[in-house]
Amino acid sequence: MEITGKLIQLLPNVEGESARGHWVRGGFVIETGDDYPRKVAFTLFGEERIAMVQNIPMGTMVQVTFNPESREFNEKWYTDLRASRVQPFVPGQMPAQATGYQWAGQPSQAQPVAPQAAPAAAQPDPAAQMPGFASAPKMDSNGEDDLPF
Repeated sequence: MEITGKLIQLLPNVEGESARGHWVRGGFVIETGDDYPRKVAFTLFGEERIAMVQNIPMGTMVQVTFNPESREFNEKWYTDLRASRVQPFVPGQMPAQATGYQWAGQPSQAQPVAPQAAPAAAQPDPAAQMPGFASAPKMDSNGEDDLPF
């Protein structure tokens, strides 16, 4: 997911030791530019990701790629927005792809499609072509069918 906003605060780093070794967690807050601006806090894990945001001046518009993650603890739910990429926002620039499929082809020009006229012959019943589906009852020429309502 991606969001754009103004960088307004860096959160203090927290360090610790785990069974896998030393870890560091930091964070930052942005303010969106919507009609009703919202403040959104993000978490960064690892020194490399923390360094992405430390060199960006306060008040700069940034584009954040993140993954929301929730977990339960003592019957309460906590949601974390883990930023995977933070970069200065450039209006008109295509969003950067942090992960996933990246298309390397050239954009194609849309070709006009000529409208096709419907044939005058009766169309086959699609339900008749699917096994296990019955066709709707046909109405008599006087406008009545065999439905009870």
